[in-house]
Amino acid sequence: MNVLRSAAALAAVGVLAAATPAIADGASPSASPKPPALPSGLYGKTDPKYDGVWRQSLALLAQRTVHVTPAPKAVDWLTGQQCASGAFPAFRAEPRKACDAKVMVDTNSTAAAVQALAATGGHSDVTKSAIAWLKSAQNKDGGWGYTAGGPSDANSTAVVIGALAATGTKPADVVKDGKSPYDALLTFALPCSGDDAGAFAYQPDKKGKLAANADATAAAVLGALGQGMAAGAGKDAAKEDGKKAGAGCTDSGKATPERAAANGAAYLADAVAKTGHLTSVMPGADAQPDFGNTADAVVALAAQGGTERTGKPLKWLEKNASAWAGQSGPAAYAQLIFAAHAAGTDPHDFGGMDLVRALNATGPAPAVQPKPKPAVEDEQKSGGRGWWIGGAGLVAGIGVGLLYSGRKKKQQQA
Repeated sequence: MNVLRSAAALAAVGVLAAATPAIADGASPSASPKPPALPSGLYGKTDPKYDGVWRQSLALLAQRTVHVTPAPKAVDWLTGQQCASGAFPAFRAEPRKACDAKVMVDTNSTAAAVQALAATGGHSDVTKSAIAWLKSAQNKDGGWGYTAGGPSDANSTAVVIGALAATGTKPADVVKDGKSPYDALLTFALPCSGDDAGAFAYQPDKKGKLAANADATAAAVLGALGQGMAAGAGKDAAKEDGKKAGAGCTDSGKATPERAAANGAAYLADAVAKTGHLTSVMPGADAQPDFGNTADAVVALAAQGGTERTGKPLKWLEKNASAWAGQSGPAAYAQLIFAAHAAGTDPHDFGGMDLVRALNATGPAPAVQPKPKPAVEDEQKSGGRGWWIGGAGLVAGIGVGLLYSGRKKKQQQA
């Protein structure tokens, strides 16, 4: 689910490099050109070139998940990004200009926008045309790649499944050459043997080998369950296979999406059992905590088997994720809101941080925002001070987990 973050991170690195050019001896530096003003309806303050539609979609979807009505201009900005074909690009700088071959549309931006607009309501014309485009981009194996015609991958297939489900379309009924999205997801599932038992790969390598990818696994678990990014806590979806949540990986019996989801959740549960978080590796650096993928794993674990296995990673996020979210912006706050929602905890008091308020502060003020329930301090300790509401804590920091994941490396190689 973190498809666009790598490109945004690389773009940020490029911007930093470009901002500090080498100056020849005797030359005087010229003033840096003023960056173009960001659209008033857009969430986030960074360059939207690579992730504008993605982060806007996650922001709107997260707001609706916690019953906040987004600002109309925020919704209008998102709908205005759609091309006549029905597809969405990562960002259109000139939405009044018709899309041409230079506008690179993709399945992930399109599917994320569908999930967000279906949640906001009132935009069936936009979502219908987007779904029609997604259907036209389906591959013969039943799945989707990042771009139309590109090889299928687990993350893209999963986010499209979420879009289909959000619009009332049964993913199992969307077939190409007799293959459904679920058939495609099963081809990315690793067997129940070895250290990576039950995981999903992003996509096979050139030799057809599957390598476990935690980001792909979290996305594929939701996809196999027919759920979108804002999934709530579910019951044990593997009970029909005679297998309880947390029972480990099993290949016995017929392969089904439910079984694959249970196996994938077992892999994620094992991955976070020791430290409470997933990790990612930057080129030439040691492994670092991956905040975004850990949040996604919480959603996947809750959706597959309830909240029983979300306790440790959720507590880790509550303790450690504020700096990452403050640095990373609206999509990060949205992911944490999704995790809090799925795990059944209060997003207004997430380790002392009000995620909803922090997300809202990154864009135009919502049209309607429910007031969070105030907490009551212990009268004996407070001396009768009464009601209080915790503020949002935004701490500067570098979100390593948001910058890189195995999925992004695959996309960069594609």
